[in-house]
Amino acid sequence: MKNTLITLLFLSLFGCASTQVPEPETVTQSRDLRDFDQDGVINARDICAETPQPAIVDNDGCPEYIKRNEENDIHILFANDSSRIPDSFMREIERTSQFLNKYPETGIELKGYASKVGRSEYNQKLSLRRAKEVRNALVEKGIAPERINIVGYGDTVQVDAMTIEESHALSRRVIAKVVGEQQFVVEEWTIFRVRSN
Repeated sequence: MKNTLITLLFLSLFGCASTQVPEPETVTQSRDLRDFDQDGVINARDICAETPQPAIVDNDGCPEYIKRNEENDIHILFANDSSRIPDSFMREIERTSQFLNKYPETGIELKGYASKVGRSEYNQKLSLRRAKEVRNALVEKGIAPERINIVGYGDTVQVDAMTIEESHALSRRVIAKVVGEQQFVVEEWTIFRVRSN
């Protein structure tokens, strides 16, 4: 009996080893389940093709965006009765032109001022000439003139300072504040990257 069981066990093991497993049948896929932009949403449902990697997407395959604002101030001081931009302020022009190139949809308004030295009518024209000089310098750096608006305020707005001389020196200026806005996709977090937003 014991020998019979061993023989049957041997034959069953030997028989299993020699049995060939049949190949599975080829199945034809009935739907297109491809995902060309690899965002996890199949092409048939993907409204937003070419999603940037590694953006977080909704059920339609569209990335989530956040807006970020960035500001740039320009502040250029001039010598008395002069509209020439001092060399020490050319870095301000360069920085502002780079900012405007980074945000091509953004415009800028340059506000020119003068000190209360001389006649007000003259100071009005001088403040406008100062704003024009800054605009010309930005145009030379490649900024389109239609993106730059200029205004001359003359001597109407003076800068408060400790002395009259200091107030005059600080009032001979061109200033502007420009805000650029960009949209960024919210990126998926992984253990290899820290989310910046």
